[in-house]
Amino acid sequence: METMMKRLVREERGNVLILVLVLLVVGGLVLTPLLGLMSTGLTSGQVYEQHTHRLYAADAGVEEAIWRIRYDPPESYPYHYPEPLVVDNKTVDVTIFSLDDPATCEDELRYRILSTVITGDGGGTAAVVNSTTIDAYLAVTYMNFSSLLDYAIVSDSSIEIQPNVYVDGDVWLPDEQELDNKGTVNGTIDDFVHDGVTLTLPTSEQLSAYYSRYVEGAPDPGPSIDVQYTKAIGPCDRKGDLAVDNTGAPDTLFLEATVYVRGNLQFKQPGASKNYTIDLNGQTIFVEGSIEFPAQGVSISGSGCIIAVGHILFQPGIISNPDYFVLVMSIEGTVTFQPSGDFTGCVVGDFEVEVQPGDPTADFTLQWISPEGQELDFPMGVGDVNELPPTTGVSVESWEINPESTR
Repeated sequence: METMMKRLVREERGNVLILVLVLLVVGGLVLTPLLGLMSTGLTSGQVYEQHTHRLYAADAGVEEAIWRIRYDPPESYPYHYPEPLVVDNKTVDVTIFSLDDPATCEDELRYRILSTVITGDGGGTAAVVNSTTIDAYLAVTYMNFSSLLDYAIVSDSSIEIQPNVYVDGDVWLPDEQELDNKGTVNGTIDDFVHDGVTLTLPTSEQLSAYYSRYVEGAPDPGPSIDVQYTKAIGPCDRKGDLAVDNTGAPDTLFLEATVYVRGNLQFKQPGASKNYTIDLNGQTIFVEGSIEFPAQGVSISGSGCIIAVGHILFQPGIISNPDYFVLVMSIEGTVTFQPSGDFTGCVVGDFEVEVQPGDPTADFTLQWISPEGQELDFPMGVGDVNELPPTTGVSVESWEINPESTR
C-alpha cells in the first residue's frame, strides 16, 4: 500500500496546473473584449430606445397636426403651435405649412408638417443634443358636390316630367329608360359619367357633418314659429319637428344663417290673407326628416338650398328673379316638385323626381343657370367658400425621418 502511494505521488507532474494556467490566459484574453462588446451593446440599445421614443413622439405630433388640419384648421399659415406638445415627457415642436392657394383649388389642398423632438444627453462640454424630425407632405381632399349643380334635374332612380313642363338644362339619370318625359327637355340626358367624372349624391352623414358645424351652440326655436312675431331666423338647431305659420298680415321670414331641423319641417297654409314668404338669402334649410311646402299662401324668394334627408313636397309660389338659384334636394327620398311660377335652379332626388306645374293648365319652366357667384351654402370644394368644407380623405405623399446629433 505504501509502495502504491509513493508511485502515484511520483507520477503527479503538474498537468492540472498547466491546464488551469491555460484557461486563465485564454479567459483573460476573451473576457476584456467580451465585456467591451456587452457595454457597447447596452449603450447601443439605450441609444436605439431613445431614438425610438423620439420617433414615436414626433409621429404623434404629425398625427395631431393631421387632426388639426381636418377638424380645426388654422386661420393662417405657416402655423406654429403656440405651446409645444408634450408626448411621453418629450417636447414636440410642430409647424404646419399650406402649399396651395385655396382660391385657385377645387377639392384638394397640399400641406407640409414638420414635427421635431429634441433631447439632451450627458452634461458639461460633452453634452450631446439629439433630435428626430418627421417631414411629411399631405394631400387633403375636401367635400365637393358642385357637379350636382351642373344639372336642372338629378335623380339616381327615375324622373317623371308632366305635360306643360319645359326643362331648360341638362338632366342626369343613370338609366335613360327611367325618364318618363311628357314635357320638353332642352338639354342632354347624362348617365353615370359626366366630363370623365362619376356623379355621386352626398350621403345624409356627409351633409349633416357639413351643416351641423354651422349651428353648434345655436338656439332651439321650439316646435313652432309664427312669422307675425318672428321676422328672421338662423342660425338655429331645432331638436325635433318644426312648424312655420303666419297668423298676421302678409309678411316675410328672413334667413340669416343655417336652419337645421332634426325632425320634420312643415310650412302651414295660412291662406291668401295671411300669406308669407321665405327669403332664403343665400342660406340653407337642412332637415333630417321630410319637408312640406304647401300650395296655398307660402312663397320662396332669393337664392339658397332646401335639403331634406327624407321626402320633399315642394308646392310654394316662386318669386322669380333671373339671378336666383335654388337647390331643392332629397338625399334619400323623393321630390314632388309642383311650384307655382317658373323656377330657376336644380332639383335632386335619390329615388324619384316628379315635376309638374302647380297649375296643370299653365306652362311651367324649370330653368337652369350657372350657380357661379351665388355664394350658395353648399359643399363645393375649397375655391368659392370662406370656410373650408369637411375633409373626405388624406393621402400621405412623403414621410421622411431626419435624425441628428450635435455637441
